[in-house]
Amino acid sequence: MSTVRGARERARIEVTAAIKDEARRQLAAEGAAKLSLRAVARELGMVSSALYRYFPSRDDLLTALIIDAYDSVGAAAEAARARTEDAPPRQSWIAVCQAVRSWALAHPHEYALIYGSPVPGYSAPQDTIGPAARVGNTFIAVLRAAYAGRGLALPPLPADLRPEAVRMTEDFAEGLPPEVTAALVAAWAQLVGLISFELFGQFNRVVEDRDTFFTHAAGQLAHATGLPAI
Repeated sequence: MSTVRGARERARIEVTAAIKDEARRQLAAEGAAKLSLRAVARELGMVSSALYRYFPSRDDLLTALIIDAYDSVGAAAEAARARTEDAPPRQSWIAVCQAVRSWALAHPHEYALIYGSPVPGYSAPQDTIGPAARVGNTFIAVLRAAYAGRGLALPPLPADLRPEAVRMTEDFAEGLPPEVTAALVAAWAQLVGLISFELFGQFNRVVEDRDTFFTHAAGQLAHATGLPAI
């Protein structure tokens, strides 16, 4: 009986993977807004009712793709952090930035799914929060290690922003000074903007040596959070 159950589970995993792969192909060709369970089923030679046993709705399939994308880019960021854990904090920060950029360039449609325009009619469930936080938590880990070790140069923080910075720190960056938390959120938003500009063509005929430019910009973001130069 266990052998049968194991075979069924393997088959389910394989079919689920095939559904996701076809859905990603549709994302690349049509965009998330036009993702269709019926079209996925048709391309896989399945009847719609069979596919609904794996993903009851388009939103369930979108959620699975979103979680996979967040986990994939999060794993890339965490691996870069692990490789540079003993390096100077600025070097580790830049390595994480480069890992996120490299992942985005290799997975442009998945990047657009999680960092691009919202999908009309779709509301992300709670299940996406943990995976979505992995990249941000990696940057927080870099800053915490620096704060505990060499220290951080606290960025300026306007008095009227302090209550919000304190709230953000309590919510997701415990152990960091509020000044650093506010700078981190701004740096993360700017990093996404840098990658989006490159990925979506805004750097065309503007930036040619993009590797060098990105490394410099990532270093500037590190400086803005208070990380030491060396």
